[in-house]
Amino acid sequence: MSSAWQSYSFLFGPTVALAILVVLMVLLKWTFSTGRSVIARPGRPGQPEDYGLLVPVASPATMIEAEVLRRTLEAADVRATVAETLQGPRVMVLRQHVQIAKHVLERKPG
Repeated sequence: MSSAWQSYSFLFGPTVALAILVVLMVLLKWTFSTGRSVIARPGRPGQPEDYGLLVPVASPATMIEAEVLRRTLEAADVRATVAETLQGPRVMVLRQHVQIAKHVLERKPG
């Protein structure tokens, strides 16, 4: 090695460490400055017609009744979900399953 390189070699390690530290600081600042949390916010109730492809088929009085109706539909192989809307709980199904779901709920004993 040349004598010039040996005289600067003591700066090489700290300079590389400082450069890595600066890069990490910039990346961390960019990562955490987006203003968005990685934790999902709880859902907000909306209007029954604001659920896209889902259509309400039942309007039970409580969430418990809604869950019973949802399980009744699931037992009949109709995919359903319960949504808390501004008008109360609704049992929702896909638009193409509305007639089947209403038929199943009409046959429901009780």
